[in-house]
Amino acid sequence: MINHKHKMQYLSLIIPAMLLFSFGVILPAIMGIYYSFTSWNGMTPEIPWVGLDNYRNIFHDSYVKNAWVFTIKFTLWNTVLQNVFALLFALLLNAGIKGKNIFRTMIFIPCLISPIIVGFIWQRIFLNILPYLNILFGTDINFLLFGSADTVLSGLLLANNWQWIGYWMLIYLAALQTIPKYLYEAAKVDGASRFRQFFIITVPMLAPAFTISIVGITIGSLKVYELLVSATNGGPGRSSTSIIYLIYNTAINGRQYGYGSAISITLIAALLVVALWQLSFLRKKEVQL
Repeated sequence: MINHKHKMQYLSLIIPAMLLFSFGVILPAIMGIYYSFTSWNGMTPEIPWVGLDNYRNIFHDSYVKNAWVFTIKFTLWNTVLQNVFALLFALLLNAGIKGKNIFRTMIFIPCLISPIIVGFIWQRIFLNILPYLNILFGTDINFLLFGSADTVLSGLLLANNWQWIGYWMLIYLAALQTIPKYLYEAAKVDGASRFRQFFIITVPMLAPAFTISIVGITIGSLKVYELLVSATNGGPGRSSTSIIYLIYNTAINGRQYGYGSAISITLIAALLVVALWQLSFLRKKEVQL
C-alpha cells in the first residue's frame, strides 16, 4: 500500500522529468506540426497559413524524392551489412580465438569517435592514403569513392560500417555469452553438426539481439546526417543528400521553415511506421523461434 508520503516522493521525482519531457519533446513536436502548415521563413513575425500546400508540394519535389531514395538505399545496405559483419565478428570472438580482447577493443574503438570526425578520416584515407597503392602496385583503381555519384554510397557505407559494427558486435557477443553451454553439449550427443547447432540453438537464442540490432540500425541509418556533412557535404551534386540533410538545408539555409517542418513530419511518420512494423514482425518471429 503506497501511503501519502511515498506518493509525494514519487511525484517529486516524476514531475520534473515530465516537465522536461513536455518542454523538450512534446511542445517542439506540436510547434513543428503547426509550422508544417505554414510558409514561415523562420525570421518574420508573420506566419502565413498555407494549409496542406507543403504536403502536396512534397509529392512533386524531385529533391525530396532523390533524398528519400538515397536514404532508403543507405538504410537497407547498412541494416544488412552491419548485422552480418557484427554477428560474424561476435561468433569469431566468442569462439575463443587468441587475442580476442585486443580484436574486440580494435573493432569497438571507432564507435567512440564522432561521426563528423569519421567523415574527415575516411575522406583523407580515400584522398591521401589509398591512391598510394596504385603507385606501389602499378594499378589503376579508383579509390576516390566520395568523388563520384556512382561510388559515393559505397564510400559512405564503408565509413559508417567501420564506425558502428563494433557496437552491434558487442550486442551479439553479450547475447552469445548468455546461451547455456549444455544446449550445445546435448546437441553434440544427438549428433548435430556445428552448422545445425547454429540454426537450432544460436539463431533462436539470438532473436532478441536481432530485434534490437535491426531496429536500432534502421532508425540510425534513416537519421544519418553528421557523416554526410564532413564526408561529402551531400554531394557530388545531391547524390548523397539524405532526408535529414535536406530538411536542414531547406529549413535553415533555404529559409523555408514551414516546408522543412512538413518534410520532417513525413520523416517522423516514416520512422514510427518502420519501427513499429519491425518490432511487431520481429517479436512474432521471436515467439515462433
